[in-house]
Amino acid sequence: MLVLLPPSEGKAASGRGAPLKPESLSLPALAGARAALLDELVELCLSDEERARGILGLSEGLRGEIAKNTELRTAGARPAGEIYTGVLYDALGLATLDADARRRARASLLVFSGLWGAVRVGDRIPPYRCSMGVRLPRAGALGAYWRGPMESALPEAAGSGLVLDLRSSAYAAAWKPKGGVAERTATVRVLHSQLVDGVEKRSVVSHFNKATKGRIVRDLLVSGVRPKDPAELVEALRELGHVVEAEAPARKGRPWALDVVVTRIH
Repeated sequence: MLVLLPPSEGKAASGRGAPLKPESLSLPALAGARAALLDELVELCLSDEERARGILGLSEGLRGEIAKNTELRTAGARPAGEIYTGVLYDALGLATLDADARRRARASLLVFSGLWGAVRVGDRIPPYRCSMGVRLPRAGALGAYWRGPMESALPEAAGSGLVLDLRSSAYAAAWKPKGGVAERTATVRVLHSQLVDGVEKRSVVSHFNKATKGRIVRDLLVSGVRPKDPAELVEALRELGHVVEAEAPARKGRPWALDVVVTRIH
């Protein structure tokens, strides 16, 4: 099983250990694209702070993120699972998993990134600021920039197993599963169900969508269940206590769309 996650905008502080070693990152097919993007981002942030702030979409209060980007080659690196913070990662709680679940996390979780393309949670990276929605002067829109390099790297990473795609739309733009991989892919939408005047009303949630997705991934990792396809995933999630509604796609070459229904948002 391969689980595709979005990153978080907020990042933990840099570590005290060795700096980034680009050659050590997973998915070596992305190495050339990573190197070119890293060069451009560092150059931009060193040359014109105000321009960089505008291009990266940073508020005045986040001006300090520009300085962090200038130090990407020398800052202490930490495992990506420690760098990414926020609602989804708080609910996932990688640091509190037992040894077996952590091993499964390192093997199955893949975090998409505007700067790195995609990394595994054990890959050591420095904190950075560069979302997938950014358009750099030379690289252009990053969602489009990554599509070519991802074409070979992601099907290889997916292998012949299930792909659980929990990415937000901006990060989903960097790679769209096709063919047989798409048929083994499941996306998840979280719906909040509540009674209003005796009638059930459902709404899409945002903040709590991330928390629910984090809990889903944690439950799968802790249980050790290994669904081979979307149909088995639906059954596994139901056995783990989640309310899931799903139908097989009407046409071949399409991913499954799963609705996870929650009655409480927390």
